[in-house]
Amino acid sequence: LFDEIEKAHPEVWNSLLQILDDGRLTDGQGRVVNFRNTVLIMTSNLGTEYINKSGALGFLQSSGDQEERESHDKIEKALKSTFRPEFLNRIDEIITFSSLSKEQMQQIVDLQMEEIQERLDEHDISVELTPAGREWLANEGYDPAFGARPLRRALQKHVESPLSVSLLSGEFKSGDTVIVDVDEETEKLFFRSLGEPVPAENIQSVESQG
Repeated sequence: LFDEIEKAHPEVWNSLLQILDDGRLTDGQGRVVNFRNTVLIMTSNLGTEYINKSGALGFLQSSGDQEERESHDKIEKALKSTFRPEFLNRIDEIITFSSLSKEQMQQIVDLQMEEIQERLDEHDISVELTPAGREWLANEGYDPAFGARPLRRALQKHVESPLSVSLLSGEFKSGDTVIVDVDEETEKLFFRSLGEPVPAENIQSVESQG
């Protein structure tokens, strides 16, 4: 795996060209490295400024719309302006990743919450995320330039850290079920015990989604 290949020195590209062309690499001492049965994956951020940023918070609204196709064409032009034709021609396939949809972000939230639940299992505490809480975290953890990368930090800041403080202070104890919800007035996350009245339709268990 070669990450952000566009930042490499052109001599590195020449070495990769030899690998893609001959299936092996020879150094100045005559030593040969065989790349038979090897899959080479190269990533690049070229043209990411053209990725579709339409819709709320940059979420992709339609994977088949005209704007996305145009952005893919611009990305292809950016690749051609950076890499030599003989290099690009030896690449079997170029895959362009589109912006994450809102639904996909919420699925990632669920996966991250499952990891938090695994750690809470040691304390015999369950955590449940309301649909409003899931949507709030998906919005908070999304960045048009970095996709879902900020999500883990958002979960640490808004869920893990404050929940840890609540556990240490004795607000929640072993056997409790903690509801993660959004305060409509402050538009911030808050925690409450399952024992407090809350409409059942507004709660969806993280554990039940595995």
